[in-house]
Amino acid sequence: MTALQIVAAIITLAITVVGVAVAVPAVQGFIRTFRLGRPEDRGDHKGRRTATLVREIFGHTRMSRLPIVAMAHWVTMISFIVLSLAVLTSYFQVWDPTFALPLLGHFVLYEWVVELLGWTGLAGISWLIWNRRKNHPARSAGQDGRRSRFFGSTFWQAYFVELVILIEIICVLTLRGLEYAIGKYEGEGSASGLHFPLTAWYGGWLHHLDLGTVKALIVVISTIKIITAMTWLIVLSRRITMGVAWHRFLAFFNVFFKRHADGRTSLGALQPMQVDGKPVTMESLEEMDEDTTFGVGNVEDFTWKGLLDFSTCTECGRCQSQCPAWNTDKPLSPKLLMMTLRDHTQARAPYLQAAEAAKGTGPATPDNPIMEIPLIGATGYDDASPLTAYNPLGDAGAIIDEDVLWSCTTCGACVEQCPVDIEHVDHIVDMRRYQTLIESAFPSELGGLFKNLEGKQNPWGMAARARLDWAKGLPFDVKVFGQDVEKLDEVDYLFWVGCAGAYEDRAKKTTRAVAELLDTAGVSFAVLGDGEACTGDPARRAGNELLFQALASQNIETLNEAGATKIVVTCAHCFNTLKNEYPQLGGDYEVLHHTQLLNKLVRDKRLVPVARPEDADTSNSAASTGKSVTYHDPCYLGRHNGVYAPPRELIGALPGVEYREMERSREKSFCCGAGGARMWMEEKLGSRINLNRTKEAVATGADRIAIGCPFCRVMMTDGLTAEQSEGKAREEVEVVDVANMLLAAVNRGKEPEPATAASE
Repeated sequence: MTALQIVAAIITLAITVVGVAVAVPAVQGFIRTFRLGRPEDRGDHKGRRTATLVREIFGHTRMSRLPIVAMAHWVTMISFIVLSLAVLTSYFQVWDPTFALPLLGHFVLYEWVVELLGWTGLAGISWLIWNRRKNHPARSAGQDGRRSRFFGSTFWQAYFVELVILIEIICVLTLRGLEYAIGKYEGEGSASGLHFPLTAWYGGWLHHLDLGTVKALIVVISTIKIITAMTWLIVLSRRITMGVAWHRFLAFFNVFFKRHADGRTSLGALQPMQVDGKPVTMESLEEMDEDTTFGVGNVEDFTWKGLLDFSTCTECGRCQSQCPAWNTDKPLSPKLLMMTLRDHTQARAPYLQAAEAAKGTGPATPDNPIMEIPLIGATGYDDASPLTAYNPLGDAGAIIDEDVLWSCTTCGACVEQCPVDIEHVDHIVDMRRYQTLIESAFPSELGGLFKNLEGKQNPWGMAARARLDWAKGLPFDVKVFGQDVEKLDEVDYLFWVGCAGAYEDRAKKTTRAVAELLDTAGVSFAVLGDGEACTGDPARRAGNELLFQALASQNIETLNEAGATKIVVTCAHCFNTLKNEYPQLGGDYEVLHHTQLLNKLVRDKRLVPVARPEDADTSNSAASTGKSVTYHDPCYLGRHNGVYAPPRELIGALPGVEYREMERSREKSFCCGAGGARMWMEEKLGSRINLNRTKEAVATGADRIAIGCPFCRVMMTDGLTAEQSEGKAREEVEVVDVANMLLAAVNRGKEPEPATAASE
């Protein structure tokens, strides 16, 4: 061995020992930290989970929301995995510059893969570095650069990781050229274009160097490669909050343990509130003592999967870029929330672990101020400085400002966008549960909501006897369960009217339109009348799980006694709750949104839209259409349940109607602002979410803004009225439900229905 090789061997072995010595405790620390979380069973269907893992990781199905980024990241990731073998090779090349891996070293297919990944990986990581620079907050328009998805991300860590990958790939490609040169000197048959397809062109130039220089360069480059890899390992091991690096390992576990084994996005139903790893039910409440904690009041109250979520966050900011609260200048950033919970977990973990170890032998918790700081509360947040809403060490009060928690509309955009399957909405609602049920610390407007739901079983506090007022004046009788039918198997569907559909004037028009269309199509249906109560959606998303349980149990008992099997609903929130959340409590039904059923009826020719917009009967404001239409995807119909096609197909079936899609649509649709119980809360921070969305709809130039949810109708109508009052929208533009438009087209030639209180 030469002196250079001896020095290189000592350096590489020493830094490797240090790397392993700090990496092992780091991994053990992660495991201990995750064990601090509450139990949760995520180990079912391991075969399906493995298939989901392979599909998502190697198919990059979650990354595909940004196609160019996905391609660059894919080649970079695959390069990182495959070229790790090159680091192993370098350890031997320090001792023997002519070394090649047994079997693989001169295997043509392997060599082609290495070189292809080397060059594509170089292009990929270079593009990712450029993209991060291009989208740096300092170059972003908007308030303090917050329109950049990288706002708040830890840039030095990202650049460090990207630079390490860049150096590693350059070293691999350089070594390939040097290996070609040394092969030429040794007269190996493998030193050809067949084995070095993309590096022989400069390997031939390196062959002009003398053999000793080539060998020395191989030792030097191999040493640089090992030092770079171990430096990366040491740095990330010393910084376990370095999500941009750790996600390369943790993402595999986070994807494997996602909520649904088949790979569905973790949306739709909220996870039930749990105590000791078991869902809370009205029956189990009786067995709990007074000290039982509901929801999440400290980070250790999250499940182990929640703690894994926080550590897996790669700070890419996709969730932040899609969040309606963040885009309207509110303090909530799903990314910053996850980063704060991650950093606070790691800061608190040593004291929790010490307390666990000292059980029975010492104080319950070590004396440290961080153990006394509330998770949610006042942080001194200044709306001009959104980062002050998050204080992982509590140096300005609470860890997370309460405005962060209550700004969420639970629209699910963050969950849908996240490439590593973090379940933001469940975590936010869990914290709301603690604030509502334990601290009674919720926005004052929710007090009225809870009171109305408890006393009158609807958010408006209206009398149950008024639930059928919407049906007055219809040209047919609406069957009521218990009066006109004894069992729901006597009709095709139970029509779940919903609170908005029964009490809110604008929503009543949709209820009447759906009833008329079903009657026209010969579909028999019945309603529950005053036997129907709120599904509990706003209570659950406001954190009042116990009130949700009470309402849901009451409804499920009614539905089961009535023999309900097939239900049609007009409200996206009722649709989601009945379809996805009632099965958690024993209520299993086939639930259809009205756009799904009406679309089927049109396809089956049971409803035939024949009127062009100029011919349609518009004398009845409950049924109107227009020449051009844009459609707003309700979050709880679209993102949460994947219903995108039926409403669009219905609009497409209307004769003479031009459809105009908004830029933010389908999975990327922007929220109306009413979800997460925000329908009943004042929007005091930033700009109004419904105005943001309405402006986008108006910008399409469409005559009608079609919706499929009464909450959306209220919010979009209010937004349109505001725009029209300022002369920013044409007076003839209307917000209408898809059902109203279909009714106008089907009703050609019919006499307009007399105006009633429900249709005025």
